[in-house]
Amino acid sequence: MIKVSPSILSADFVNLERDIRALTPAGADYVHIDVMDGNFVPNISIGIPVVAAIRGITDLTLDVHLMIDRPVRYVERFCKAGADILTIHIEADTEENTIEALKTIRACGVKAAISVKPKTPAEAVLPYLELCDLILVMTVEPGFGGQSFMADMMPKVTKIRSYIDERNPACELEVDGGVNAQTAKVCTDAGANVLVAGSAFFKAADKAAFVKTIKG
Repeated sequence: MIKVSPSILSADFVNLERDIRALTPAGADYVHIDVMDGNFVPNISIGIPVVAAIRGITDLTLDVHLMIDRPVRYVERFCKAGADILTIHIEADTEENTIEALKTIRACGVKAAISVKPKTPAEAVLPYLELCDLILVMTVEPGFGGQSFMADMMPKVTKIRSYIDERNPACELEVDGGVNAQTAKVCTDAGANVLVAGSAFFKAADKAAFVKTIKG
């Protein structure tokens, strides 16, 4: 089953509640929340209070993506704020601290996830695979919405899908970056089952039709 996780980075922040409430009738499965610290990525977005506020207005799964340095410092607070899935970047800290962060997330009753940037090889996920409920492959350089899809990431998606099928079949495989009606099928054909869509979703004239299209 393909799931759609619209990224609110492309929503209207003046009318954020309106845009988030519109996700359910559109058929979205998750709400993708990009947290950026201006250090790990060259942009600053939102933090813990906004995640908590969003938790209060939707029953959808909060798919929180931390693009921050040393996330082990903050994962418990994001869990308490209402994240259902909490994703950290393996490039953001040591292997030891990343494992500690994943264990903390799981201890909070939240689904733990890792993300890999475009230049990070597929094999980098292996030390963490058994601790993960989801793996996120970035198909753009993280930090800004509206970037072009990197089709050359698909062999990585396929490789990680093979790791998941072999070692942790319940783990989901998500892609984020440049997903639209055309690239969605490329991603699912490669093995992804969760699609993050930002600009393409929020600019769609008929959001429900867009979701239906990319779910196939």
